[in-house]
Amino acid sequence: MITDISQATSRAHLADFYGLALLDDCIPFWLANGIDREHGGILTCLGREGSVVDSDKSVWFQGRAAWMFATLYNTIERRPEWLEAARSCIEFSRAHCFAPDGKMYFSVTRDGKPLRMRRYVFSESFASIASAAYFTATGEERARDEALSSFGTYMRYSFESGVMAPKFESTRPAQGIGAHMIGIVTAQELRLHLGDVAVAGRRLSEWIDWSIASIERYFWKPELDVLMETVGLNGEIMDGFDGRMLNPGHAIECAWFVMHEGKVRGDKRLIELGARILDTMWKRGWDEQYGGIFYFRDLKDLPIQEYWHDMKFWWPHNEAIIATILAYELTGEAKYAQWHALVHDWSFKHFADEKHGEWFGYLHRDGSVSSELKGSMWKGPFHLPRALWIGVQLLK
Repeated sequence: MITDISQATSRAHLADFYGLALLDDCIPFWLANGIDREHGGILTCLGREGSVVDSDKSVWFQGRAAWMFATLYNTIERRPEWLEAARSCIEFSRAHCFAPDGKMYFSVTRDGKPLRMRRYVFSESFASIASAAYFTATGEERARDEALSSFGTYMRYSFESGVMAPKFESTRPAQGIGAHMIGIVTAQELRLHLGDVAVAGRRLSEWIDWSIASIERYFWKPELDVLMETVGLNGEIMDGFDGRMLNPGHAIECAWFVMHEGKVRGDKRLIELGARILDTMWKRGWDEQYGGIFYFRDLKDLPIQEYWHDMKFWWPHNEAIIATILAYELTGEAKYAQWHALVHDWSFKHFADEKHGEWFGYLHRDGSVSSELKGSMWKGPFHLPRALWIGVQLLK
């Protein structure tokens, strides 16, 4: 089995496999079909062969794509086309993706006219990591300043009381794990490129500490072997559809963020925490009948409201590929090598499109293709190329 990462020869073979999938398949697909040569930025709503099926632009992906291309330029090879793609996304974002009050849109037209503003600030988090990686690539001080400014906006809207408009009425106050997760990985990227600088009164490492502590305090329920997605303000479990709903892919992504922080610091406790989260959420998420990772699960195994709960989306499998490699590297436990083989083999059998390149994003439970989209407002050159790129870094 070439995916047995416990064997040195298999690791080398798999590193080459991921490198080819990244540089000969995934990235060329987006460079050829996504980069907007007329208006700048990237188009992500692409059909199976790369045709544009909707020309509206995801603001998330101006940042995500810029980060990915700049990261390749910084770490793999200084290819001009990668830097140019990053520059195009950065400049389109600067010109068109910020509202007059400084908050970023969620979507704009192809030529940059605003379409939708959402209450949350994930656009800002992705713009922040893009600017940080672009600063490393170019040395442009403006990009450094923009990285810090966008992160400050993200933290203020996410955690300062009264800044972000409430999603629900005040009858049943709740909090979600997503803002803390993205806060961790954004701060990690900024620290890598800019150093452990202070933003909004705390150093980046201190913000990471605070979010990990918040996840442990409110969302991690070791007595139930679960990482919750949504809880009450004091961490209480809310016994309803929203409160019981688990997102295994999200939790597995969180697990590797925590393990990575433990690796950076040499902190065994954080490594063990991340591995324990991976353990519990793999068991809840892996489909023993058909293979692959369920999108949603219920805390009590009750029926789930969302009709796509048993579908297989691309990104949880990308995150599981990263998490299992990292967990094996840090712990040496054989089960992580076995889980990696499971998720790798299932994913490349069902998501990968050998004929036209890249991955399908949306499958039915049995692994059959639900939609031939290669991209959308939510899918573009981020989760898959990030997983392939990290896989190469870890395995080599």
